[in-house]
Amino acid sequence: MSTVRPAERSLSAAQGVWLVAEREIGSKLRSKAFVISTVILLVGALALVIWAGFQASNSSGTPVAVTADATRYVSAVDGLEVTDVADRAEAEALVSAGDVDAAIVADASSPTGFAVLADTSAPTQLLLQLAQVPPVELLSPDDVNAALGYIAAIGFGIVFLFAASMFGGTIAQSVVEEKQTRVVELLISAIPVRVLLAGKVIGNTILAMAQILLLAAIAIVGLTVTDQTALLQGLGAPIAWFAVFFLFGFILLASLFAAAASMVSRMEDIGSTTTPLTMLIMAPYFLVIFFNDNPLVLAVMSYVPFSAPVGMPMRIFLGEAQWWEPLVSLAILVATCVAAILVGARIYENSLLRMGGRVKLSEALAR
Repeated sequence: MSTVRPAERSLSAAQGVWLVAEREIGSKLRSKAFVISTVILLVGALALVIWAGFQASNSSGTPVAVTADATRYVSAVDGLEVTDVADRAEAEALVSAGDVDAAIVADASSPTGFAVLADTSAPTQLLLQLAQVPPVELLSPDDVNAALGYIAAIGFGIVFLFAASMFGGTIAQSVVEEKQTRVVELLISAIPVRVLLAGKVIGNTILAMAQILLLAAIAIVGLTVTDQTALLQGLGAPIAWFAVFFLFGFILLASLFAAAASMVSRMEDIGSTTTPLTMLIMAPYFLVIFFNDNPLVLAVMSYVPFSAPVGMPMRIFLGEAQWWEPLVSLAILVATCVAAILVGARIYENSLLRMGGRVKLSEALAR
C-alpha cells in the first residue's frame, strides 16, 4: 500500500489532494473485484438496452387485423399473421383487447390509402414491411408515457443506488482500514486531515462519474443501434441533468460516508454509523419506482437534496419541470453539499485518530 512520505510535507493543498485522489483511483483500478464488477455492469447494461430495442421490433409473424377495404395493401407483404375484420370498429376492438399488435384500415385522407391503428406503440417492423410509413394513431397514448416513465424511473433509480452505495461503502471501508492498520497516522503526518478527506472524495467521485458517463454512452449506442432515435432525443436532456445532479449529490454523500466511517475503528462497526446514509440512498430509488406517475411526490423529491439527482431528471423527462426549476434545485443541492462538506470535515478531523469504541456524534462535532 503506497503512502505519502514525510519528506513531502511541503506539498501544496492542491498537490496533496491530487496525490490522495491518485492513490484512491489507483487502488480501485488495481482491484480485480472492482474491474470485474464494472465490466459486468457495462456489458449487462449494453445487452439490456439492445435486447429491449430489438424486442420492440420483433419481426416474426406480426399479428394484424385488416379490414376488407385494406386487404389489397398487405396482400404482397410477408411476415404478417392477418385476421380479416369487417370494419374499423372491429379492428379497434381486437387491438384494444391485445389479440393483434396492430390493425390496417383504409383511410382516404392518407397518402398511402390506409392507416395503422395501434394500442400503445406501432410495431416498428410492421411499418418497415409496409414500405411507406403511414399515419399512426395510438388508441392509448397515456399508457405509452406511463411505460416510458417507468423505464426511465428504474434506470435513474438503479444507477443512483448502485453507484452511490458502492462507492460510498468503498470510502467507508477505506477510512476504517486505514485506522485499523495505522496507515492514517503516516498519512496525516505528511498532509492535513482535510486534504486527506478531500482527496478521498475527489478520487472516488472521478471513478463514479466515469461509470455514469460510460453508462450514458452505452445507452446512446444501444438506442442508436436499435433505431430508437425518438426515445434517445427525449432522454438527452434528462441524462445530462442527471450527470450534473449526481456529481454534487455524490460529493455530498461521499463526504458524509467518510465522516461516518471515521467515528469507528473496526470493520464490523461500520454499519452502526453508515446505515442512516444507506437509507438515504435507498429512499429515492423506492420512491421513484412506486411514485413515478405522482407529480406531487416527484416535485418534492426534486427539491430534497438527497433525492434531487433522481427526482429532477425524472420530471424533466416527463416534461413536468419548468425551465427554472432544475436551476433552483441545483442551487439547493450545491448549498447542502457545501454544508455537508464542512460538517463532514469536522467529524472526520475530530474522529480520525480516536481508536477504540465508537465516537459519539456530539464529540465528533465539538470544536
